[in-house]
Amino acid sequence: MIPYARQSIDQSDISAVVEVLQSDWLTQGPLIERFEQAIAQRCGARHAVAVCNATAGLHLACLAAGLGSGDWLWTSPISFVASANCGRYCGASVDFVDIDPHTLTLDAAALALKLEQAARQGRLPKVVVAVAFAGQSADMRSIKALARQYGFTLIEDAAHAVGARYAGVAVGNGEFADMTVFSFHPVKIITSAEGGMVLTHRADLAQRLRLLRSHGVTRDSSQMTEESHGAWYYQQLELGFNYRITDLQAALGLSQLARLDEFLDRRRALAARYQTLLTSLPLRLQAPQPEAESAWHLFVVRLQGAHMQRSHREVFDGMRAAGVGVNLHYIPIHLQPYYRELGFKPGDFPQAEAYYAGALSLPMYPGLTEAQQDHVVDSLRGLLT
Repeated sequence: MIPYARQSIDQSDISAVVEVLQSDWLTQGPLIERFEQAIAQRCGARHAVAVCNATAGLHLACLAAGLGSGDWLWTSPISFVASANCGRYCGASVDFVDIDPHTLTLDAAALALKLEQAARQGRLPKVVVAVAFAGQSADMRSIKALARQYGFTLIEDAAHAVGARYAGVAVGNGEFADMTVFSFHPVKIITSAEGGMVLTHRADLAQRLRLLRSHGVTRDSSQMTEESHGAWYYQQLELGFNYRITDLQAALGLSQLARLDEFLDRRRALAARYQTLLTSLPLRLQAPQPEAESAWHLFVVRLQGAHMQRSHREVFDGMRAAGVGVNLHYIPIHLQPYYRELGFKPGDFPQAEAYYAGALSLPMYPGLTEAQQDHVVDSLRGLLT
């Protein structure tokens, strides 16, 4: 079975982890800060805060933005559920903005219209989470302008987009989002096994993120409410979480970061080859977002219904039967039972639902060979023609 994605681990990665296992630090050691600094430097951000996974990063970003009960978070319905759940964790209400049918990212024009209506109703969002889908940022320039106009905090869920660029700068740079969240899950661009990172230009947000990721506890005397009792002393300033990453994970992440450009080059070459090989098939491909350079975490195609001799399910199952581990990213979040219980229903976000009705994620990872890619395309051709 050719998987839709998989990690690329070499001896340098293994050696980096073994070195930590032989050191004095396994959990909260010096490699975490080195990993944070390396990611910040790569992206041009002033601050980077490592966390145990990107879901934790989204949660902390929302808390750092002050999101709470009585507030609203808006995001794209085409994402993993974490992009919406982070608002619910904070006690906020969640709503969605439909996708652009071409780029598959949050539609900035639809957002502008919805903000106009919300302003009249007194229901403006406190946070908008713009998702960099499949490795490509949304129209962040337009969304940032709307953030300034309406006063919401803009978080980019860039779990798919480590190494991507937008408007000539690295995603995570801080120019277009108040906070950016990366994922280092094994199927992502680089991996730390599990892990994530929140990047920001703002020192106040970074300080709060660091406090909240570690139980709300500080040993920094400048933050304490009274004079320290001694070298052992710490204070819990607010209710935080154990969302920390370990030195083992940071070591793997650092080692992987050294190969990021290699991974990106291979993904972009595979994407270009797919685009050539699939030209004659009745498929729609994700359109490029102006100013965005994708990291190609996913290669998504959509079946063209008018030309289809087989159903979406038949094509999916046929590809699996041919040894091709296609996947589907994602089921629209508003159609999940949890969100239906909150009042969402089919028809609420028609572009997202139309996308779901015909989407497939084809295998995309650095270790995919051209022979395997040919098998993917030949299998798809056999089912569609």
